[in-house]
Amino acid sequence: MIKLLQRIGQSIFMRTENALNGVFGAKLNPFYYLGAITYLMFWIIVVSGFYIYIFYDTGVEDAFASVERITHEQWYLGGIMRSLHRYASDAMIVAGVLHMLRNFAFDRYRNFRWFSWFTGVVLLWLVYIAGINGYWLVWDGLAQFLAVASAEWLDWLPIFSAPLARNFLELGSVNDRFFSLLSLIHIGVPLAIFGLIWIHTQRVPQAKTSPPKPLTIGLILTLVVLSLVYPALSQGHSDLDSAAFTLKFDWFYLWTFPLLYSWGAGKVWALSGGFTALILLLPFIGWSKRGKGEHEIHTIPCGHTLNAREGETILEAGLRQGLNLPYVCRDGACGECKGKILKGTVDYGTYQEGVLTEAEKTQGKALFCCAKPLSDLDIECHEVDRDRRFPVRTMSFRVQEMDRAAPDVMLIKLVPEGDERMNFIAGQYIAVLLEDGSKRSYSIANAPHESEYMQLHIRRVEGGKFTGHVFNQMKEGDALQIEGPYGNFYLHEDSQKPIILMSGGCGFGSIKGIVEHAFKVGVTRPMTLYWGARTPVDIYSDLPEKWQMEHDNFKFIPVLSEPKPEHGWQGRTGLVHEAVLQDHERLDEYQVYTCGSPEMVEASRAPFVAKGLPEDQYFSDAFVIACYQPDASKVPGSDGEVKHD
Repeated sequence: MIKLLQRIGQSIFMRTENALNGVFGAKLNPFYYLGAITYLMFWIIVVSGFYIYIFYDTGVEDAFASVERITHEQWYLGGIMRSLHRYASDAMIVAGVLHMLRNFAFDRYRNFRWFSWFTGVVLLWLVYIAGINGYWLVWDGLAQFLAVASAEWLDWLPIFSAPLARNFLELGSVNDRFFSLLSLIHIGVPLAIFGLIWIHTQRVPQAKTSPPKPLTIGLILTLVVLSLVYPALSQGHSDLDSAAFTLKFDWFYLWTFPLLYSWGAGKVWALSGGFTALILLLPFIGWSKRGKGEHEIHTIPCGHTLNAREGETILEAGLRQGLNLPYVCRDGACGECKGKILKGTVDYGTYQEGVLTEAEKTQGKALFCCAKPLSDLDIECHEVDRDRRFPVRTMSFRVQEMDRAAPDVMLIKLVPEGDERMNFIAGQYIAVLLEDGSKRSYSIANAPHESEYMQLHIRRVEGGKFTGHVFNQMKEGDALQIEGPYGNFYLHEDSQKPIILMSGGCGFGSIKGIVEHAFKVGVTRPMTLYWGARTPVDIYSDLPEKWQMEHDNFKFIPVLSEPKPEHGWQGRTGLVHEAVLQDHERLDEYQVYTCGSPEMVEASRAPFVAKGLPEDQYFSDAFVIACYQPDASKVPGSDGEVKHD
């Protein structure tokens, strides 16, 4: 029966969400932010409630009068705040119930999720109680009806020595202290709600607690318009000597009250209590522990080992254990979390048609936000959190290959000794530890998905301690102690801006790693590489030409500063940053990544910014010549690094 209900629920939600995707897009679909919308409504309730409370008077006669003053004499703000308070309360109930129904339909309430389910049920009851209590504070005809009906409902329970309903049967039976108590409850219950919401969301890895800004603005404007067009109004002053026969109901909160007089209090208690008990027991109905209940997930090239709990998706397991995988909707609609299963089997879950094709599944692709491990897995993934760093380690490497790409440029391929790998982010660098304790740092010239080796591009420096060894004594098979990874130079994958890459000399190594990573993860943004050098021989790799032929979104522009007539150079000349300035009237909509000498980096920064490039979109990695410094270990580059001797 539960499986049937879930299939029906999934079908309804998937169809509804698909329709909303056509209107809002997967990144702004409100159904993917139901929990966050509930949070937003709570804050609107709190802000509007505090404003109303400033002008509210607690008293039998004062309560109704103060609410009327707020509503009519200050309609332009107080009246809007009252309406916002009412409609945000309704929206909170709607969003909360839909959030719970959706989790039930998609089977996200069992196993380790039972606590979130429990707290969600309690939260709904607290919101319900706070809402009914809020209606009492108005002390109009509806409040009088709710007071009497609630008292009769509670009187059915054999816990009160005298009937509570007697307190609302005649004038004078309600005093001012009663409204002070109601106000205290109306403040205390939301405080409890806030505390429980915080606990509730802490159990969900990187839970969404606020909708995207466009959706937030749209929801607030919708509530404001609704408040202006259909303001919340009182329903006449209460009169305990008479009873109202016609009332306008808020069916989101008050749907049980008509049942009190058609079913009786006992049946309503049975309904509410029985239904609540059933909902609380749902996570344990049909729950059986089979096997170990956990699976190991090995990530490549990130190098993490994760434990996925029973029923947990790959994305949830990663976020819970600090692996920052890319995602947006978390509901199988946008495809941002798509990755590759290298080994093992998964339950692909439920997702929108077209986001993951059968051909992609055949290739091993899966949506990590939906896929649940059915065995231990090896997955291919990359991290997106800009602040995420792999721990610095010291490891032994062997020189596997040496290739003199130019008279003064050596390409070295290093492989780790043993099975361990040094994980890194494209664009980072490592330090080679020398026998005297000093260090020489070099950019990693390959992409993270090729972490089984490490490539360095090393330019000979006259008098350089390590480069002299590389060009004169080093041979294949030699051992090196490597420390890393270091650096803050990497591709910012969360942007859609076109990319300008600018390298000088061996700065190409760092750029090479970034470009190969971009191709690997499917970056489709336009990328233009400007490689500055003195003579043609200094353009020591034909890879950029190859990339340009193979990728429509990549363009290569070499620039020589000192070409001689015998070189027969027909290409661009001058300083590399000047070529960028000549080709672009404005740089407002670009990201610039530059790697090379400090002079090149600093010479380009100011003119690029003058052409509109935002300063926070200029990313640089400058090399410092260590052998010219009194203390090479303390000489910073543009980002605090020592690079290359």
